[in-house]
Amino acid sequence: MSSSYQTSRNSSSTWTPRENKLFEKALALFDKDAPDRWQNIATAVGGVKSAEEVKKHYEILLEDLRNIECGRIPIPKYKSAGSCNNKNEEERLLKYLNLQ
Repeated sequence: MSSSYQTSRNSSSTWTPRENKLFEKALALFDKDAPDRWQNIATAVGGVKSAEEVKKHYEILLEDLRNIECGRIPIPKYKSAGSCNNKNEEERLLKYLNLQ
């Protein structure tokens, strides 16, 4: 993801790779219509982020995805991990994000 995904804009909140992974997993667990979604995701990230920080991080992720889709940000070149197909892995991860 772009650097804006790693560090929230307008916030001093830095996200570690571990927190990002927990965040991504929690997004798949808690439906967009789930009550207290942002608080639940904040708890799943380890309780070190507020619900507001989690929601802002999600909004930045969506903005980055839109920019990638529009061609404003190139898709990062990932190192090949043996027989893994990074494009398929990316599609698998992104299918859980609803951009509507």
